[in-house]
Amino acid sequence: MTAFLALVVKDLLLFSRDRRALVMSFLAPIVIASFFGYVFSGSRQPKDAARVVVALVDEDAGAAAKTIASKLAATAGIEARPLARDEALAQVRTGKIAVAAILPKDFGARAGRAFLRGGAGKPELEIHYDPSKSAERQMVEGVLTGIVMEAVSAEVFGGASSAPLAEEALRDLDAGATPAELREPLRAILRGVTKLPKSGGSGTPGSGGMSVPFQTKAQAVTARAGQQYDGVAHSFAGMGVQFTLFLGIEAGVALLLQRKRGLWKRFRSSPVSRFTLLGSKGASAAICAAAILIVMFLFARIVFGVRIQGSMAGFAMIVAAFSLMTAAFGLSIAALGGSAEAARPIAVLVTLVMVMLGGAWVPVFIFPAWLRDATLVMPTRWAVDALDAMTWRGLGIEAAVAPTLVLLGFTAAFAALALARFRWDAD
Repeated sequence: MTAFLALVVKDLLLFSRDRRALVMSFLAPIVIASFFGYVFSGSRQPKDAARVVVALVDEDAGAAAKTIASKLAATAGIEARPLARDEALAQVRTGKIAVAAILPKDFGARAGRAFLRGGAGKPELEIHYDPSKSAERQMVEGVLTGIVMEAVSAEVFGGASSAPLAEEALRDLDAGATPAELREPLRAILRGVTKLPKSGGSGTPGSGGMSVPFQTKAQAVTARAGQQYDGVAHSFAGMGVQFTLFLGIEAGVALLLQRKRGLWKRFRSSPVSRFTLLGSKGASAAICAAAILIVMFLFARIVFGVRIQGSMAGFAMIVAAFSLMTAAFGLSIAALGGSAEAARPIAVLVTLVMVMLGGAWVPVFIFPAWLRDATLVMPTRWAVDALDAMTWRGLGIEAAVAPTLVLLGFTAAFAALALARFRWDAD
């Protein structure tokens, strides 16, 4: 035990005196997590939130088109810019604007006719978009659908062109393919439209028309009422997992460098067993890994207000289990690696794949459904999900039990592999 503790203290002292290791282990993950957390945070103030820029090309210049433009400009989350067609398409093509909506000539009049008469002749609302921003395109299409419906119906049922449109529909009613039993009810409706009082044009927002007959009430469901997704907490969990694994790699590579320098031969001639050597290296790596995670979340708490909304005991369980797994992962690298030069790049590649598939860079809900299920074989997925559960999801200690057991299982597997493949007599 004396030799074990001495080796652990020695490793910790060496780690604390290595400035590069300290910077890479503590400062680098904090800086990167802060950046990603700010960019992907769902809890920023509305004034900081980016708006979707939409170029609106009005080639109609009618009353309905003016209403569409004014309502789109007043929509939250959208910045409408009136542009000419060529300029709008050029800015979408270069990625400066996400979406361009073009109202062609006579759009309002043709839409009004189609509203009253249906059938062919519906005008096309042109949507041009940057292919890298299809989500913004879908949002804009949905918003425009409601705005156009309201603007066109307002023009039909009280705008300056409502009577001419109704008279035109009445003249074409008998010539159309409308069933005889429906003609009289439709004729009565159209005659009523001709008698509606004029609103003076629908060029101002809120001038009537048909609107969506309901409102939506969206409420996030978490363990605590009002708790929202916290991108900062997720980023600190992901970057903490990534950089503690990098620490495990360095611990394994350090063992390989000791072998290269002949230190293993010295250990063989001393009372230190291979279990003591591996155990001390694993213990020191686990302590450093836990320190990185704790310091990162303390920084997140002080600077960004990230809280452990769930169980503090569950958070401690996850930190301890993942730190032990990190240490065992590093020992397996030392046992399997032929040399430090060959082991490091392979270990880094494996780690990056685990981190990427574990949802450390981006949340797993962005992944395809089949990939979300497949990534459950990654220890990083369990660690990131568990840290999310203990922070912004606000779940209890029961949500930490299964991830802790899984991480300890990976710890045992990596440790067994390290003990089975570790050879004192390696040159």
